[in-house]
Amino acid sequence: MRTLLAAALLLALASSAWAQQQEPMGAAQPLSAGANQTKALEFAGGRIFQATGFGNTFMVTTKAGNVIIDTSLAPNARRHHALLKAASSAPIKAIILTHSHGDHTGGVPLWKEAGTHVIGQANEVEFRNYLTRLDGFFASRNAAQYNAPLLGRIANPNPGNYAAPQLADVLFEKEYKFKLGDLTFDCLSMPGETPDMLNVWIPELKALFIGDNYYASFPNMYTLRGTLTRPALNYVESINRVLALEPAIVLPSHGLPIVGVANVKKTLTQYRDAILYVHDATVRGMNEGKDAFSLMKSIKLPPELEVGEGYGAISWSVRGIYEGYAGWFDTDPATMYPTAPSEAYAELVKIAGGAAPVAARAESLVNSDPALALRLTSAALAAEPRNAAALSARKHALENLLSTSKNSNESGWLHAGLARVEAARK
Repeated sequence: MRTLLAAALLLALASSAWAQQQEPMGAAQPLSAGANQTKALEFAGGRIFQATGFGNTFMVTTKAGNVIIDTSLAPNARRHHALLKAASSAPIKAIILTHSHGDHTGGVPLWKEAGTHVIGQANEVEFRNYLTRLDGFFASRNAAQYNAPLLGRIANPNPGNYAAPQLADVLFEKEYKFKLGDLTFDCLSMPGETPDMLNVWIPELKALFIGDNYYASFPNMYTLRGTLTRPALNYVESINRVLALEPAIVLPSHGLPIVGVANVKKTLTQYRDAILYVHDATVRGMNEGKDAFSLMKSIKLPPELEVGEGYGAISWSVRGIYEGYAGWFDTDPATMYPTAPSEAYAELVKIAGGAAPVAARAESLVNSDPALALRLTSAALAAEPRNAAALSARKHALENLLSTSKNSNESGWLHAGLARVEAARK
């Protein structure tokens, strides 16, 4: 049985549709990923179908109806619905949400039919309340990070009401298992990227839906748009539990499945070990008295643990781990007070003779050290926000950084920085 399943999965992977309709995680953008897909991808001998997007939507077919796992962004949901319904028009008996981010929940209203149950992990309630509480904060930051249109509201019209509408009518703490037709759906609490992350294990197919606890990049253990702490050891423990199941296929909510028992073990073991390496190196550095910036610069993965940085980044994760454990205070007494760094920048620029010489120095660094040049322009513009030379140097630094960026989140924020420069120059 296992050999036949693996053969069927490998055959599906070899299809030309697969090659034409996929994007690497680092290249994916919320509204364009998977836009050219014309047919749902098929796995497990026609039991699992995938509509591809920045967030994938999966349909699992059973003899008693179908189950949807994740529903993508709302703007992608209608396309996903059409692709998957073309594969099977059987009733939707359940929707399982691996977690509550909008690129997984946007299509729930479209998929929900009479009698459809929506299943989520119990931390969904507070996590969705948290997202609602900061709706305006995240709306502008998401747009910047993903170089996308504004996908939310700027101001909560009732800021005292943080209760989000509850998506799931079935909530569970540790495990929720149900049988539908000839398949078993075992929903398991697997905190990682979010506290409400769940994975779905279908033992008859040896298939595991891993949500966002794995994708083809070092994980976004700290996301630049802002996030609750994402503890590294949560990822490690959850991945260990997946490995213990020995799945034949692991389907992430972003990007490509991992196919074959040996390949799953190799890929997830490397991923887990990469996370653990960064965690342990950060903790070791903290105990040695090193500061966060020093560790951000020095901690690198050994070659055998390189998993790519197209979405998450090692340096951001190092600082996320550091401040997740210790908070924001860096032991400098100046940090205790509400004087912003930009205020000190402005004073130092005055001492240096104004924004012009600082901008000139930044311009001289845009090729050799564009990140340092960017910092210098921040200082110059703190003193003179519309200084033409400082804005020009900042533009050049941002463009140089963008030209070498292979990380979609980094690129999004660099584009946002360029837009702000252009706005300031008008």
